[in-house]
Amino acid sequence: MKPKTRWFIQSVIGLLLTGAGLTVAIDAGVEKFSGGEWFWQGTLGLILFNAGLSLVIDGTKYRVKG
Repeated sequence: MKPKTRWFIQSVIGLLLTGAGLTVAIDAGVEKFSGGEWFWQGTLGLILFNAGLSLVIDGTKYRVKG
């Protein structure tokens, strides 16, 4: 796979995971204040968020300048 293609795919997936993680974590916060089950949902949200950030940051080494 070409570096530019890998950078693009990895960065897009990372951004999607970051957004999904934030959404799940915020929903877990709403559940917490509503008195519902929130722990595992919040944990999943943090895992998704951190995985997304890791992919975006790691993808920068495949970016081709110019």
